[in-house]
Amino acid sequence: MRFPFYFKTIKDKKVFYINIMNKHQRKLWIAFAIVMLFSFGVLGYFGIEIYQEAPPIPEKVINQNGEVVLTAADIKDGQNVWQSIGGQEVGSIWGHGAYVAPDWTADYLHREALFLLDYYADAEYGQSYDNLNAEQQAAMVVRLQTNIRQNTFDKTSKTLTISNERNLAREYMDAYYSKLFTDDSEFDQLRKDYAIPVNAVKDPVRMKQMNAFFFWATWATVTNRPDSDISYTHNWPAEDLVGNKATTPLLAWSGVSIILLIFFIGVLIYYHVASKKHGELPIPQEDPLSNGEPTKSMTLLKKYFWVVCLLMILQVLLGILTAHYGVEGQGLYGIPLDKILPYSVTRTWHTQLAIFWIATAWLGTGLYIAPAVGGKDPKFQVLGVNFLFYALLIIVLGSMFGQWLGIMQKLDLAQNFWFGHQGYEYVDLGRFWQIFLFAGLFIWLALMVRPLLPVFKTEQNHKNLIVLFLISCAAIALFYGAGLMWGRQTNLAIAEYWRWWVVHLWVEGFFEVFATVVLAFIFVRMGLIKSRTATNGALFSTIIFMSGGVIGTFHHLYFSGTPTAVMALGATFSALEVVPLTLIGYEAYENYQLSGRKDWLKDYKWPIYFMISVSFWNFLGAGVFGFIINPPIALYYIQGLNTTPLHGHTALFGVYGMLGIGLMLFVLRSIYRNVQWNEKMLKISFWGLNIGLLLMAFLSLLPIGIWQAVESIQHGMWYARSSELMQQPMMIVLKWLRTIGDVIFAVGIVATAIFVFKLTIKKK
Repeated sequence: MRFPFYFKTIKDKKVFYINIMNKHQRKLWIAFAIVMLFSFGVLGYFGIEIYQEAPPIPEKVINQNGEVVLTAADIKDGQNVWQSIGGQEVGSIWGHGAYVAPDWTADYLHREALFLLDYYADAEYGQSYDNLNAEQQAAMVVRLQTNIRQNTFDKTSKTLTISNERNLAREYMDAYYSKLFTDDSEFDQLRKDYAIPVNAVKDPVRMKQMNAFFFWATWATVTNRPDSDISYTHNWPAEDLVGNKATTPLLAWSGVSIILLIFFIGVLIYYHVASKKHGELPIPQEDPLSNGEPTKSMTLLKKYFWVVCLLMILQVLLGILTAHYGVEGQGLYGIPLDKILPYSVTRTWHTQLAIFWIATAWLGTGLYIAPAVGGKDPKFQVLGVNFLFYALLIIVLGSMFGQWLGIMQKLDLAQNFWFGHQGYEYVDLGRFWQIFLFAGLFIWLALMVRPLLPVFKTEQNHKNLIVLFLISCAAIALFYGAGLMWGRQTNLAIAEYWRWWVVHLWVEGFFEVFATVVLAFIFVRMGLIKSRTATNGALFSTIIFMSGGVIGTFHHLYFSGTPTAVMALGATFSALEVVPLTLIGYEAYENYQLSGRKDWLKDYKWPIYFMISVSFWNFLGAGVFGFIINPPIALYYIQGLNTTPLHGHTALFGVYGMLGIGLMLFVLRSIYRNVQWNEKMLKISFWGLNIGLLLMAFLSLLPIGIWQAVESIQHGMWYARSSELMQQPMMIVLKWLRTIGDVIFAVGIVATAIFVFKLTIKKK
């Protein structure tokens, strides 16, 4: 770089350059602060809007004769009953949940519409709706829409009035679902198709209450908001019979999101290329991590990684069983396993264990990084690491047992909320276990801060990187607290708002920031990236991700009873959720390629390979498959279809899981420096996981998702999730094809566990 100044010495020029870089870094910190304040200000402001404009729960529902047919207590208790049987792990509501059973709101709405059309046709013409001519059918549809879309909720008295014929439809649906969720033999095959066990709801009173909740949740999907012609869920699900069609804002904001995506990809690439000119660093001749011995607390981390491997194996076994329920809904090759482990239990554990083992791998990495940077264990660090380990074990096992008790209907509704199953995907554990985990995260935060405080006071080169690291650690502890913001009977729209704070901001947001900084630390300590370059890169990546990621939380809430502004903001800002880890992974890959002659780097071959795979899955799983379900118009038709687990598997495991394994391998390489690694086992692990995940996606999840999307556009969401479609012979073949990828993937998981156990039981 040429400067229009005269420098007397090289030292003067170096000082000037450092000052320039410090100014640049200060600007990045200022930008970071502005982004965070603005983003959370917007998220909070529209959170208040969601509270104010959520679909109202009436104090009572009356028919035209003034008779009370439902109460608020029925609806709220019904929501708790639905949660107790698995909630979003048994079908879905408003598109959020599991995929074997229907979306209950889409299913209810379609069946209710057909009942009313037949009722009107019989009253008017003495025959069924299907037997009318086109003109007569059109008249019946207009009549239906006039009745069903009108908002008859009185805000003053908090009373909802429904027509007598709609009350008859409600009673019909009550009888239908009562037979489905209990033991009526007429519904045996449908229960099998939906993977619902016999007597999933054992108490008739509970069944009546759950039906009340289904009625209210469906009412919100079709009833126009006050002074609007759009329903509370923005006309989701698509259903022509009741006039639920895509709106103009859906199309407009979808276009905006695509344009912004293309624009900011260009900006990111430009910045990456422009920033490379000061990032080069000569590769060290020897491993910089080879000096010094691991501290006592670091050596204890092997038991964390044992748990990671055991939970991975258990999660895969539960995943295989959960997937099998899609073709044999009540058993495993004739064994009636659903009597003790129904689908809702296996899916709950499968998704929850993914969060647990990935988080354990990342938290373990943090417990290594802090004393590694500090150079020693503070007092009681060993005690803290041991205590946290056993606390996490109790949380994992205790919450799993509580969820089983809840789904098996062995707890009352209050007990289920506290110790059983909350029914919200990824945050299913009971409130007691949530609080326990929240406390555990603060213990972990203390274990992060204490070793770094002395370094922060004395170290200048890494100071900004340490600050960013501590911010990400604090955010991981603090933002899990969002899961405590809803109560036992909180309105579903409000509970969904806070749930996505945990799932999106905690899992996808601050854990990603944490991972970006951890990788920066590792590569700096390995001598692959300059500290200043790593800090600037981590700050920039965080700014970019959080610019879209915080407000982009709203893209999960398009159809969850939120106001229209939420959709506009979600579509606009979620397009900015570019992939920051790709940059650092690419940087590491470049340095690795340039330094093939350095023998010591070969020791880090497999950890770096896993980082490279993170970049690949970030592009495919989080990027391509994520954006497929991101624009409002796309999500309108495919929310709750197999395109969602396609993104979920390839992003959650492909990005966060691969990263967790890569970080674990980095830590193990540092702790077990003089031990020969089993290259063959790591090769099986790496390629088994990546090839298996790829085949799982392209042989099964993607084709099923595309097929469902086509049917959803043509016939509606109800059909895309129906047994009529999902049990077709070709659909069953596509489900079985997943076995190929699953088996290869499982081999990779087992190979990973074998490698870790063999390595860690050896003497150093």
